[in-house]
Amino acid sequence: MAAPQAPYIGKKTGKVSLDETVFGESFHEHLVHRCVVAELNAKRTGNQSALTRGEVSMTGAKAWRQKGTGRARVGALSVPHRTGGGVAFAPKPRSYTVKVNRKERRRALRAALSVHASRGSLAAVDAGAFSDKPSTKTAAADLAKFGDGGRALVVLVDGEENAVLSFRNIDGVTVLPAGAVGVSDVIGASRLIASEGALDLLSKVAGAETKEVAA
Repeated sequence: MAAPQAPYIGKKTGKVSLDETVFGESFHEHLVHRCVVAELNAKRTGNQSALTRGEVSMTGAKAWRQKGTGRARVGALSVPHRTGGGVAFAPKPRSYTVKVNRKERRRALRAALSVHASRGSLAAVDAGAFSDKPSTKTAAADLAKFGDGGRALVVLVDGEENAVLSFRNIDGVTVLPAGAVGVSDVIGASRLIASEGALDLLSKVAGAETKEVAA
């Protein structure tokens, strides 16, 4: 089986070879789902809070006398169905953390990266082409030639700031440093574009293991 490759976009032509141990992983739907849920839950603050009927500041006095008014008997004014009363089953601050083991997270990241490699939605970008000055026009033209549109994730590394400035203002494009890329970012993008440095770092983050062969 041939090693996976990704084409270049922009002025540089040809293809870049990908690490088969990272970009040739089988798709593990249950692991990818767990990691996406864990990452999205981690973004929730969990600080929602409301007052129950025992916590609202409400008088304890009876609204009107028990008999003689022609109206129904009244109880506490702090009950949920009265204006100003407490909330039934009020939400309280909580943690939405879902634990995912490091090996599982790495394997899920490899699976998500491999999806892009197998379906041809992964491309490499020569970040050095933007070394002189940023050019959003050039970046947009390069992206337009790759894929059928949709959300694009551009992954770069330190030292490629001009490329960041070139891609970040394009509609539908998200630019992230390679060290901050999660499974939800990769699997949620229609196209994945990364610099060579970012591809190397993603391979390390995904935890590819190289087996030594005895001579």
